[in-house]
Parts: sequence; C-alpha cells; structure tokens
Amino acid sequence: MPDAQTQSEGFRATRVARQNVLVEDYLELISDLLTEGSEARQVDIAGRLGVSQPTVAKMFARLAADGLVTQKPYRGVFLTSAGQRVADEARRRHRVVEAFLLALGVSRENALIDAEGVEHYVGEETLTLFQTAIDSGLHQFMTSVRQDRKTHRS
Repeated sequence: MPDAQTQSEGFRATRVARQNVLVEDYLELISDLLTEGSEARQVDIAGRLGVSQPTVAKMFARLAADGLVTQKPYRGVFLTSAGQRVADEARRRHRVVEAFLLALGVSRENALIDAEGVEHYVGEETLTLFQTAIDSGLHQFMTSVRQDRKTHRS
C-alpha cells in the first residue's frame, strides 16, 4: 500500500479531475461544433450529451461565470481564449489516449468510449509515455504479439 501522503495526493488529483470532467466535455463539444461551422446552441449540446436544455443552460452560466465562454442572445455560446485552451488540451489528451488504446488493439468503438473517460484522469507523465510508446511502434509490436499468440495456440 502506498504511504499516506502519496495516497492522499492520488485521491486529491482524482477529485480535481472529477470536478473538471463536465467542464472539459462541454468545452470540447462547443469547440467541435464551432469548428464544424455550426453554432453551439443549447439544443444541439443537450442532444449530443443526452441531457436537458435547462441542464445545458446552467452549465453555460457556470462556464460564462468562469470566463470560459461568452453567450450571445439567439446565437448560442462561443469560447473565450481560455475556454479554447481548455478544449484544445482535453482534445489532445483524448487523441493520445485513443491512439494508445487503438495501438493496443482495442476496437475503434471501445477506444472512443474508453478514451472519453480516461482522458480526464490521466496525468501528463502517463500521456507522455503513451505517446512515446505509440511513436516507438507500439501498434506493430502489439500486432506481432497477437500473431505470436495465434501461432502458439495452433
């Protein structure tokens, strides 16, 4: 078992990450919608996240109070530069985790789902190692391992 300070730090980091999950998901989705050229409207976000429009309205108010978005009447919500930075960082983490899972041989569907959860909790050191493994040919290595296992089973 880890020492008390190490364990405490792990739980603290998880609590902080958990508080940011919704914020990051909203900001990433808003960024994606705006990048696609459409507006980020309550109805669109509610539909994509599977929540009610009043829930989205409350989050919009929270994001605006935190200086992460601006709202324009009848035009939806837009990211501030701070909001865009958070969205970009969440997207970067998501892409690295997803690529790592795909390199391990996880199906695309499961990699997308799992990356959506893991991206919020993975630390920078782990992300760096994931990326290093990908860059070092993890996919080829895992393909070789799978082939080797098939050969030995036969």
